Amino acid sequence: MGPVELISLAASTSLLAGWRLYLVTLVTGIAMHFGWIALPEKLHALAILANPWVIGAAAIGTLAEFFADKVQFVDSAWDTVHSVIRPLGGALLALAIVDSGNPTWQVLSFLLGGGAALIAHTGKAGARALVNASPEPYSNIAVSTGEDVVTTGLMAMAIASPVLAAIVAGFIVLGSAWLVFKARRFLKRMLAPQPPREPRMKNVTPS
Repeated sequence: MGPVELISLAASTSLLAGWRLYLVTLVTGIAMHFGWIALPEKLHALAILANPWVIGAAAIGTLAEFFADKVQFVDSAWDTVHSVIRPLGGALLALAIVDSGNPTWQVLSFLLGGGAALIAHTGKAGARALVNASPEPYSNIAVSTGEDVVTTGLMAMAIASPVLAAIVAGFIVLGSAWLVFKARRFLKRMLAPQPPREPRMKNVTPS
């Protein structure tokens, strides 16, 4: 795996961690445990993800997130709790993937990985703010299930073709930025004070 593939894998993995950190960790750990991912010398730092204890913890987190993310407003509370955890997890994943022997690459991969995960996480939280405005719960379940499917598919793509996955992840960044913009405008309108309504005058019929 060359430098381009390594950077692409780090970028796509970090972005997906902003959506589903536990699922990304679980899929990566299982793939390494069963040898679906052949670890090059530079990726030995990721071998910890194949530890059964890490896989077990990631599985519990994935299961908890799967249900919490489909309950209206519980998903927003879950996203709030993970506003620091997901970017930090994305940064650590990128740091483990990129060459850890070069201090410059260490700093860049940590910052860019954390930034990518933060953008994806913020876009996800922004999208949920819009979806939660709907009184029915089905749209929230549909969006959450779509995120599960897309995350799993892109993780498989990142393992098979890191460069292609990074290109798709780039479109996710653009979409996330757009969702953040739309969510901010929506919340601004929702929180803006409404002008008082003038009382309606009743028509009085002269006697």
